[in-house]
Amino acid sequence: MKSSKYSYHADLKRYNGNADTYIRIWLYLYRKCCYCKTPILNTLYKVAFRLWSNRRGLEISTTNPIGGGIYIGHAYNITINQNAIIGRNCNIHKGVVIGQANRGSRKGFPTIGDRVWIGINSAIVGNVTIGDDVMIAPNSFVNVDIPSHSVVFGNPCVIKHRDWATEGYVNNIVE
Repeated sequence: MKSSKYSYHADLKRYNGNADTYIRIWLYLYRKCCYCKTPILNTLYKVAFRLWSNRRGLEISTTNPIGGGIYIGHAYNITINQNAIIGRNCNIHKGVVIGQANRGSRKGFPTIGDRVWIGINSAIVGNVTIGDDVMIAPNSFVNVDIPSHSVVFGNPCVIKHRDWATEGYVNNIVE
């Protein structure tokens, strides 16, 4: 992420000018929380961000490193672990859980690459790496590493290689 202005404008460009007021305010507050250096202002931004997020059940921390161009479709009931890393130009939809595993071989939190489309009610759990250009179908449970250029579906997840997996799904990409 280069700067707050860059990331915020990259986020809005992904919506192609059709972001509703709620999303515009949420994105603005998120980016301000990430980049504001003045302690008092930063605290005010964080309080406003938390109140605004709670209106729709968005459990996303201001400490999450989220790349520019995030697209949140149907912004309701999304939970993202505060340690999860999310790349640029990712789509996240309603009911998605990106969570931490507390035991086993996958203990930890996810790292998600660039141009990843995560469908409704999908879950990504544990210390897994999702490559670039990956489509995760709705209602999928992902607890294994996913290589770049893949389509993932089901529970347990099935991985199919496909070049340009997110073409037509991840639009208005900001480089």
